[in-house]
Amino acid sequence: MHDFNQQVIDEFRANTGRVGGPFENARLILLTTTGARTGAEHTTPLGYLPDEDAERIIVIASAGGSPRHPAWFHNLVANPKVTVENGPFTYEAEANVLTGTERDDVFARAVEADPGWADYETRSGRILPVVALRQVAFAPSESTSFGQMLRMIHDAFRRELAIIRTEFAASGPGIGVQLRVNCLSVCQGLHHHHRMEDSGLFPQLDESHPELEPVLTRLRAEHETIAALIDELNDAVKQGTDAQPRVERLVDELEAHLRYEEEQLIPILDHAG
Repeated sequence: MHDFNQQVIDEFRANTGRVGGPFENARLILLTTTGARTGAEHTTPLGYLPDEDAERIIVIASAGGSPRHPAWFHNLVANPKVTVENGPFTYEAEANVLTGTERDDVFARAVEADPGWADYETRSGRILPVVALRQVAFAPSESTSFGQMLRMIHDAFRRELAIIRTEFAASGPGIGVQLRVNCLSVCQGLHHHHRMEDSGLFPQLDESHPELEPVLTRLRAEHETIAALIDELNDAVKQGTDAQPRVERLVDELEAHLRYEEEQLIPILDHAG
């Protein structure tokens, strides 16, 4: 298992979070904990779930249905300060083991999205711990340029939307609670990213590169178009109506927007950096 995990870790880090095999097209993080007995750092690849609280993600200590809790769980109970790698970014997080109704509600949501979690719990003979990881600090790599950062953010959205597109296609007429959470989470992230560009990056470029006026005008207009599509998708998801066409249109519009933005801005951002 150690060799397999190390292969996944190496592939994850070499490809900004993309891996093949059983984790292909899955939500995956690398979780680094501090050994409860040794004090040494240990890194484990884990599947995760987005949460209703956009500041945290959820992991479940299934250990593949083993009767014992995984080592990473014992470690974070002893030391809740952990490090999360999600592909594009690495951040410090605080681990909180959920209890009572909150734990049961989140686990039920996970089972609704993937019955495999219930199978793991049955096979293990234990109540699977559910853990929330809340980001508390973030520091970009000093070697990452502004252009690279923008592309990594875009690729994270591309990856998440590709997963959501697949989930909606497989969901049939009903939309489960976790799928609603997944969708609303990425939509909130897009809103936030575009607000940051509109209020921070674009005004800076207005001042330093006036020749970019037509480019920035187009990008701002596309932000408004995408915001409207996100609102339509959110309404469909909340009402439980057919959201698949809206997902498809949002993905298509966003991909064209991201591609144009990268073509126009990354050379300038990297040159400035």
